[in-house]
Amino acid sequence: MKRSILIRYLQKYNCILLREGSNHSIYVNVINKKQSAVGRHNEISDLLCKKICKQLDIPEI
Repeated sequence: MKRSILIRYLQKYNCILLREGSNHSIYVNVINKKQSAVGRHNEISDLLCKKICKQLDIPEI
């Protein structure tokens, strides 16, 4: 999956960018304060996308 599609999906479920690292971007769910790292690769595997959604406690993409 493209990283840009995943980012739009996270923003749809009230997740915002907390900070930028050198290799990852940290997103936080503003409702439940859970956070997850999203890699800076153009393509992110579907399994990793599901894991990120689970960590942020939002529905799987």
